[in-house]
Amino acid sequence: MECLDAVFDEMAAATDRLLQNEIPELSAREKALLCLTADVCQQTLGLPFAQHVRMAADSGVSADDLRELLRFVAYDSGYPAALSALARLAELEREHGLPGPTGREHEVNAGGTGSPLPAAMRQAVAALDEPFSRYMDLQSRMRGGMRLLSVRERAFITMTVDVLYQTLAESFRAHLTRALGAGATPEEARAVVRFSARFGMTKAWRAMHVLDTLLAELTATPA
Repeated sequence: MECLDAVFDEMAAATDRLLQNEIPELSAREKALLCLTADVCQQTLGLPFAQHVRMAADSGVSADDLRELLRFVAYDSGYPAALSALARLAELEREHGLPGPTGREHEVNAGGTGSPLPAAMRQAVAALDEPFSRYMDLQSRMRGGMRLLSVRERAFITMTVDVLYQTLAESFRAHLTRALGAGATPEEARAVVRFSARFGMTKAWRAMHVLDTLLAELTATPA
């Protein structure tokens, strides 16, 4: 990589070393997926995205996995942001001779009915705005068949989106609950928020406060 500024490079390298040492709870694959999630949300699709695509390939993330990530994160980032990342990914694969997708996909089920979301959540959203609830049902239903990314990975991805967008109320609670339900420990959930500091420290700081409160509530032992 070309050195654009020696001092910046030194700062970035020190940051990466600390995060590697302080966040052993996340796998290299998970860290790559979260970096790419941040790129989509923040539209850092130049050099950072190229670095993270390489990082993902080195961590065993396939081209099919990357496309499932972009399809999945479009739910929260918005389709235009995910589409920009998809176009950039295809460009990088051509430029660097990276393996392309093999066609491993999932059934979209756009014409179906219902949603895999919890019934209580669907009812609450429907009470808020019925047309919006139908949009949410469609988006969640179209992702219900995804299998290349694990439930744990998808939960960590959505938690990272929440930190970056500071959507730390209903959605953050739901995504943290999903992570814990998939077997993640409280410390692993904390590691996700800690890792997001590389994409915005003050956002992670605020999220850590909210996380503490939610973990205390969700992991409390019934009397």
